[in-house]
Amino acid sequence: MEVLGQFGAPATVSSSGRAVERLPLLAQDAVRRGHEVSAHGWRWEGHANLDEAEERDRIARTVVAITAVTGIRPVGWHTRSPGSVNTRRLLVEEGGFLYDSDAYNDDLPYFVAVGDRRHLVLPYAFDTNDMQFFHTNRFSGAADFAAYVIEAFDWLHREGAHAPKMMSIGLHLRMIGRPGRIGALDRILGHIAGRGDAWIARRVDIANHWLARFP
Repeated sequence: MEVLGQFGAPATVSSSGRAVERLPLLAQDAVRRGHEVSAHGWRWEGHANLDEAEERDRIARTVVAITAVTGIRPVGWHTRSPGSVNTRRLLVEEGGFLYDSDAYNDDLPYFVAVGDRRHLVLPYAFDTNDMQFFHTNRFSGAADFAAYVIEAFDWLHREGAHAPKMMSIGLHLRMIGRPGRIGALDRILGHIAGRGDAWIARRVDIANHWLARFP
């Protein structure tokens, strides 16, 4: 968070409802710093094997917990993969979500039809993501991660001269927060901020921008 703050960079903090309930000061501190606290399920669990009633209850409990602790109702959702066949419909039926990030298939937000409603999807990414330190050890250190993300940004920046582009950078405290890795985030944000024409934004801000742009 301190590195993000150094560059005036707000972030979206995907948060499990139970974790927020047990460690309220962390969620409250994130809000105080200007970050969005979005919903990441009740516990850190996939939803694929939940029946509809269980999943509806998990979603409702997550919303209640985050709202009670932060004073702000979460408007974004990201299931710890995989979601169920009902997840997106249940989010729409719940009525308070602007978007979900349960997709990995694009460099831009897009709309999907859920019943007779239009719903916004803000894709997430696994390649520009510090999870690669954990699952595959693809990145051997900070320099590898920084170089990869910066190269991805530079390519999308060039494409952005002709059409809008979005890059998602996935970060986890237990991974990027290690002393041998955190420098990567400093380099990445320094490079992006140095461009002067890129918007470092929370997902809620991107969602509101997209909804306003395509009403």
